[in-house]
Amino acid sequence: MDKRKILIIEDDITFALMLKTWLSRKGFDITHTGNVADAQKQLSKGGFDLILSDLRLPDQEGIMLLAWLKKQNFPVPPFIIMTSYADIQSAVLAMKSGASDYIAKPFNPEALLIKINELLQQKTELSPVNNHQNESSAKAPAPPRFMEGKSEQARQLYEYIRLVAPTDMSVLVNGASGTGKEHIAQEIHQLSKRKDKPFIAIDCGAIPRELAASEFFGHVKGSFTGALTDKTGALVAAQGGTLFLDEIGNLSYEVQVQLLRALQERKIKPIGSNQEITVDIRLVTATNENLEEAINKGNFREDLYHRINEFTLRIPTLKERQDDILLFADLFLDQANQELGKHVIGFTSECSAIFLQYSWPGNLRQMKNVIKRAALLASTDYISLSELPPEIYEHSETKTAMPLRNETTEKILIKEALEKTGNNKSKAARLLQIDRKTLYNKLKLYGLE
Repeated sequence: MDKRKILIIEDDITFALMLKTWLSRKGFDITHTGNVADAQKQLSKGGFDLILSDLRLPDQEGIMLLAWLKKQNFPVPPFIIMTSYADIQSAVLAMKSGASDYIAKPFNPEALLIKINELLQQKTELSPVNNHQNESSAKAPAPPRFMEGKSEQARQLYEYIRLVAPTDMSVLVNGASGTGKEHIAQEIHQLSKRKDKPFIAIDCGAIPRELAASEFFGHVKGSFTGALTDKTGALVAAQGGTLFLDEIGNLSYEVQVQLLRALQERKIKPIGSNQEITVDIRLVTATNENLEEAINKGNFREDLYHRINEFTLRIPTLKERQDDILLFADLFLDQANQELGKHVIGFTSECSAIFLQYSWPGNLRQMKNVIKRAALLASTDYISLSELPPEIYEHSETKTAMPLRNETTEKILIKEALEKTGNNKSKAARLLQIDRKTLYNKLKLYGLE
């Protein structure tokens, strides 16, 4: 059997030699080059089964080689990007530009070998005979509905979720509007022993006062005007599972009394019925109010508060999760692309900078809506400020220059600008709206030269 041929594009000669030697011992036929121009010549000859390219190369970015490959008439082999930066933005851009996978330096050679073998196996399974059929019929996997995030705030939140979920403790989720409180409740349910039972969600703010008792406890036909049929209440519908009460602070005082009694006795009686029903539920509630202040004002029962608040989870606002902002932006863009049938790759550096500065008062819900609208309006591969609602950027602290405020933000924006301009520093400086001298100083400061 012929050896599989791999083209390595890496300008670090020592590292490239190590990689070439190791992969050769694993049975691969290795060709090495140190720049994009020579790689193009090698690829023009054809015959390579896989490409392993560094992201940063002397003449161009490895991503630019991907764009060149797509314009050629020969098949594009699996493409793995190597990056020393290991930042999410570079990895996401590489994948969206057509890379099959990426790996961050320094890496375990065995981990790289696994990726290589997986991609080569996929290539073998996708034979030329049924290649066209697979391309036309296969559907791209749906992006996830939600994600945890990488920030310290997200890490702590989900650590608490994983701790409390397996218990039967009542959980109070406290968070501003749009932060994903129902998602957190669903996560608790899915990680609990009740995951195979119902999850019932009730928006307490949307229930008319006169129907609240019926919504919770149910009623029998004819028990009041308009009760034309029997109704199963939420506590019975959630039997054995989880009942999620969103915006619980909106419940009337009378319904609070009835709910407290039901939770204490674990029994309910539908309106108009003499029969008691034993209920077994896990209660998760949520609010964006300060319930302790509501107690002091006499609007919320203190005994009910302690019953529902055996464990409190506070969801941070999107603005507090700086390290997650661009991650969520990419997630929502993937979702928008799928829903709208679009193929937008990402965001301009200026757009990303605005996202990091903006306060996001509507949190995740607002960001999702903003990005879906922008994706619909986008006529190029990248969403720019012109596709954003004016309120997102009108009150930005820097509308005329890149927000060089911290190392993480600066690195992300500079690297994005260099990627989009093919490493042309003059164009990158204009894109970032800073002078070229400032850009060179930043490149030197962060070791990005």
